[in-house]
Amino acid sequence: MAAVGIDVHLVDGTYELFRYFFALPGHRTEAGREVAATRGVVGSMLGLLEGGATHVGIATDHVIESFRNDLWPTYKDGSGVDPDLTSQFPLLEEVLETAGFRVFPMVELEADDALGAAAARAADDPGVERVLICTPDKDLGQCVGGKVVQLDRRKGVVLDEEAVRAKFGVPPESIPDWLALVGDSADGFPGLPGWGARSAATVLERYGHIEAIPADGSAWGVNVRSPGTLAATLRDNLELALLFRRLATLELDADVQAGTDELRWTGPADGFAELCAHIDAPNLASRAERIARERAASSGPPNGRATETAG
Repeated sequence: MAAVGIDVHLVDGTYELFRYFFALPGHRTEAGREVAATRGVVGSMLGLLEGGATHVGIATDHVIESFRNDLWPTYKDGSGVDPDLTSQFPLLEEVLETAGFRVFPMVELEADDALGAAAARAADDPGVERVLICTPDKDLGQCVGGKVVQLDRRKGVVLDEEAVRAKFGVPPESIPDWLALVGDSADGFPGLPGWGARSAATVLERYGHIEAIPADGSAWGVNVRSPGTLAATLRDNLELALLFRRLATLELDADVQAGTDELRWTGPADGFAELCAHIDAPNLASRAERIARERAASSGPPNGRATETAG
């Protein structure tokens, strides 16, 4: 029987930290430090391992601002984010690394850039069968194709290239153009006036990229409302649209410095139990040790596949 390839799981740690911060009741240590979201994320990552994952990379926004903030004044930043949340980023990174996970803490670039770059690198490995980018963020749809899929762990939904096209109306390579026209409120840029999800998808489905769209709307040959007005808006705001596409385009040359072997989880490092005690979560240490013992006894799952639900 031919050997089955590896599944690589790449997790959006920033999304997970936000998710658990708002989903869980707060928990402060005796020293007064808020740690509930950190405990939730680490528990979820151990759940990923318990589901069968073997190779895991986790990207975080160590600093929420990036080079994109220099390009657009209202691009997302750390303003308005609860200090109890932002204070957990370095703690989360420390606990995850000591738990044995490979972490990519991003500074000038963003977690999404690291996920895209790591996915491209993993997909180039002939030993990898599938790369699962674990986040619901629509930006990452641009990376889908070939071995790479997008996984919403909370909903248990996997998006391949066909599913991305069905969801957004455009192929993965047109996602940055689609976001440029429609806007992305989560990232803080508005898109172009009058351009909605349906009109952008219809036009881009035919032309692929913004610069290929004819300046004269009457030449489009697609069924959209007010093509002349849309075309005029695009003509008048072409540089802005291209800037928005730049904001939405991931940096696939991000320096993630991790091949497939470095992503393999082999157990927690020394000090993990002490860190778990520090965040009042000794059960996380015992879970990690149990998983490591079971992996050592069985040499791990043969194919690195994991249950595609949240832990």
